[in-house]
Amino acid sequence: MKILIAEDDEMMLKTMEFKLMREGYEVVACLDGNDALDKIVSENPDLILSDIEMPFASGLDIVNKVKVELKLNIPIIILSSLGLEKTVLKAFELGADDFITKPFSPNELIMRIKRLLLK
Repeated sequence: MKILIAEDDEMMLKTMEFKLMREGYEVVACLDGNDALDKIVSENPDLILSDIEMPFASGLDIVNKVKVELKLNIPIIILSSLGLEKTVLKAFELGADDFITKPFSPNELIMRIKRLLLK
């Protein structure tokens, strides 16, 4: 199973990448939204983890591209420290499958990923 992570905080990205690789997942790491959008098409991940606020393209842009434009059935978990209800609702309107507020437990993240991948 391949998971794409779009996260501009390098420390957070490395932490998630390490945890996911220890769980046996293949990881595609992206530090900005544009890189993520390119790699979603070329890498065809099984699940996407995306921060809301990133340079060049936001998490909402990623959800819109995957779910609305490309009509791909890839589960997307949005990560955000904002906790802004409006942003969360917008992400769900566009088709996001789950939302986690930072900081979060790595074990909670793994449980949410497994739940979505088992659907």
